[in-house]
Amino acid sequence: MNVQGIELIPETMLQISPRRSEDAVFDQVVLAGDSFVHEIERGQYIRIVDLEGNQAVDTLFYNAHNYVDRYSAQDTIRTQGSVYLTTGTKLISTLRHTLLTIVADTCGRHDTLGGACSAESNMVRYDIEKRSMHACRQSFLKGAMQWSAISGHELNKFDLTANINFFMNVPVQPAGKLSFEDGVSDAGKYVELRAEMDTLMIISNCPQLNNPCNAYNPTPVRILIWDEPAS
Repeated sequence: MNVQGIELIPETMLQISPRRSEDAVFDQVVLAGDSFVHEIERGQYIRIVDLEGNQAVDTLFYNAHNYVDRYSAQDTIRTQGSVYLTTGTKLISTLRHTLLTIVADTCGRHDTLGGACSAESNMVRYDIEKRSMHACRQSFLKGAMQWSAISGHELNKFDLTANINFFMNVPVQPAGKLSFEDGVSDAGKYVELRAEMDTLMIISNCPQLNNPCNAYNPTPVRILIWDEPAS
């Protein structure tokens, strides 16, 4: 099914990676609700592993040398002609650069429309009493502030724009309506990307408890990075 050339139900593009975890140069577990920030060098490969299944991983990407040039959901959707991300998808920036390419995916599809939860959206969507609950926008801001302190290059709340929700299931109806549904990922599923340019990544390992995107039970994820293609 498509609307004006945009695929709403994508072809499944499952692809196993040849890279072995023991060869990774970086390996870290990100706990449920935590933020994570890291600069990925051009040519490196990064894998995000859904350790226990059904965990949404909200992610921001920036050109590491120009933070104004960041991931663009609109340009990515237009370039690939699909609202979902999977193997072969090129993540396009606001200045039309390719930041990363998805080279392996054992989940099948990832969301780029649902955005990130915030205290304000939790109140509007669910209940005024949800304001105190931790949300992805807070984790993004924490990661941005940590990176600013480490790198000396300022990132602030105005830099928190379009994000990807890896493993998150957000069906799109022909009329354009979105809904947040139970995830399509299982324990051990992963998505792997190759950096086509030096890229800054900020993750919020989503703490959302009000809809089924995390199966109402946020869990850890694992981040691995390799320097070279698999031999």
